[in-house]
Amino acid sequence: TLVARCLEGDESAWEQMVRVHTRRVYSMCYRFTGSDGQAQELAQEVFLRVFRNLKSFREGQGSFATWLTRLTRNLLIDHYRRTRLDRVTDSIENQLPVLEQTHGGEGRAGQALAGREASEILQHGLQKLSPELRETVILRDLEGMEYREIAQVLNVPEGTVKSRLNRGRAELARVLRRHKVVV
Repeated sequence: TLVARCLEGDESAWEQMVRVHTRRVYSMCYRFTGSDGQAQELAQEVFLRVFRNLKSFREGQGSFATWLTRLTRNLLIDHYRRTRLDRVTDSIENQLPVLEQTHGGEGRAGQALAGREASEILQHGLQKLSPELRETVILRDLEGMEYREIAQVLNVPEGTVKSRLNRGRAELARVLRRHKVVV
């Protein structure tokens, strides 16, 4: 497997692993922080941790993707705790993400602007959720993970995952309605 090749020192395997998983790790970091710059830095830190801790991965205890998601989640929680004071002092403008236009030449400018506004509102809504609710909503609704996988990543029972997801969705819907977004 790719992990075994990495552990044997195969540099091309490491490059392939990073290439395969970068988008997912970055996406989780971005959804959690709402900042492109922070997401890039955190994704780099995730892969540094993977490099340092890859030997602790046990194939019989779950998939590599689940292990990587758990590692990413733990790093995001650490980051959240470290930056709590910074967030209190930041202005709301600094918390809104700077989004890249993902549909370059596709569609009209009005559609791209509407999509960008919707993404900003969604990101703003996610930032209003508690970390526990936010990570559960991100893992299920944005990353498409199964309840069982989320339970493994968060190290909580599936019932807790479902409860957090329900509360997170309800809170997110309430925030979006305040911004006059139909949910």
